[in-house]
Amino acid sequence: MTPKVHQTKDGSSTLYSDSFEQFYHNPNGAASESLHVFFETPGLLSYLDTADSLTILEIGFGTGLNFLLLLDILKQKELNIPVEFWSVEAFPVDRSTSSEFNFKEHLKHPELNDLLPGIFDGLKPGLNKLHPLPGLSATLNLFYGKFEDFSPENVQADFIFHDPFSPEVNEELWTGHTFERLASYSKKEAVLATYCAASKARGAMCAAGWKVARSQGALGKREMTVASLTPEPLTAFKRVNEERLAERYNTGDFD
Repeated sequence: MTPKVHQTKDGSSTLYSDSFEQFYHNPNGAASESLHVFFETPGLLSYLDTADSLTILEIGFGTGLNFLLLLDILKQKELNIPVEFWSVEAFPVDRSTSSEFNFKEHLKHPELNDLLPGIFDGLKPGLNKLHPLPGLSATLNLFYGKFEDFSPENVQADFIFHDPFSPEVNEELWTGHTFERLASYSKKEAVLATYCAASKARGAMCAAGWKVARSQGALGKREMTVASLTPEPLTAFKRVNEERLAERYNTGDFD
């Protein structure tokens, strides 16, 4: 069943999935939430001030909003560094649905919104390599399929956008095994960000060797989570007790 397009309170679009019975984004503001969770809190905006390249791995391409926001920021900063944006999406929407998405009010370059139908048009199962914006060295590597079937070569991410449906309805993407795999696709100093603050999800990260911290959530959510394989990127945040959470996760305390 095709997800239905809804307008969130900040004017940007989201989808509602009948299959998962959840919105893709915070109904209080899709674009506002994404900017807070994935760009501002983990330090991506400041990272770009000195970066000579960027690799992002996203779990849950969804509406393509995060990719659009990244392109908009690159154009704002007049950056043309090599960018590899890897994303996994098991249930991509069709061209018709994506043509209804409206993120223009949240883009300094609103014409980027018009890229979405072309991105979603004709996706084939497996890896789709796209260069949606001529003149910008940004490659979209969009994997159409499940994360369990995703096996890229030589991906070493600077940032992880962990953005699947919540652990309550999509538990397989919040396991220790999932976070072990994400670690294998990450640089040591990479930062993982997610809207989720559930103790079990944090425990899974800890069990997989991530250092984990809490931060202010977006738009009425009390907390979100940031993590790294090394403690240095987390000095501005309040760390959780990784050893205790890992122990609780491994002994099934959260089940």
